[in-house]
Amino acid sequence: MKLVSRSLSAAGLALAALPVLASAATAHPGHEVVANFSSGLTHPLLGADHVLAMVAVGLLAARFGGRTLVLLPAAFVTAMLAGGLLGAVLGGLPAVEPGILASIVVLGLAAGVGRLVPAGAALALTAVFAVFHGAAHGMEMPASGPAAAYFAGFALATALLHAAGIGLGLMASRLGRAASNAAGLSVAAAGIAMAAGLL
Repeated sequence: MKLVSRSLSAAGLALAALPVLASAATAHPGHEVVANFSSGLTHPLLGADHVLAMVAVGLLAARFGGRTLVLLPAAFVTAMLAGGLLGAVLGGLPAVEPGILASIVVLGLAAGVGRLVPAGAALALTAVFAVFHGAAHGMEMPASGPAAAYFAGFALATALLHAAGIGLGLMASRLGRAASNAAGLSVAAAGIAMAAGLL
C-alpha cells in the first residue's frame, strides 16, 4: 500500500511539474547564429510549446501501445522534417504559432481520453501538427552552417522528448486509467494556459 501511495505521489509531482517546466522553458529564447547539430538539438528543448507537444505525442502513443509506440513518433518526426524544409525554403507557413499551441491542447486532450480517439485519426492529427513544429524549426534556422546537421539535431531532440512522454505515459498507465487521463489533460491544460498568456 505504501508503494502505491508513493507511486501516486511521484506521478502527481511529475504531472504538476509540466506547467512549471512550461513556464521555465520560455518559447524560442536566444538561438545560436550558426546552424549546426547543437543548435538544432537545443531548439525544441528550449521551447515550452515544443516540449509539451512532444510529451503529448509520447503520452498518446503510450495510450495505444503496440506498434503505435513507434508509428506515432515516427509519423511526427517524418512530417516535422517535411515542415522544416517548407519553413526553411518558403520562409514560413501561415498560422505556425497557433498551430503549435493547438497541437499541445488537441494532442493532450487526445492522450487524456485515450482510445476514444481512433488510431488512424491520432496518426493524422500528429502528422498535421508536426508540420507546424517543423516549419518553426526551419524558419528559425540560422542562415549559416550545415542545415543537415541542424535538422538531425532537432529530429533527435524531438525523438528524445517523445521517449520521455512514452515513459511518463507507461508509468501513468501502471497506476490506472485516471492517472493516464490526468497526464494528457495536464498537458492540454498547460497548452490552454499558454494560449491565454498565463505561462
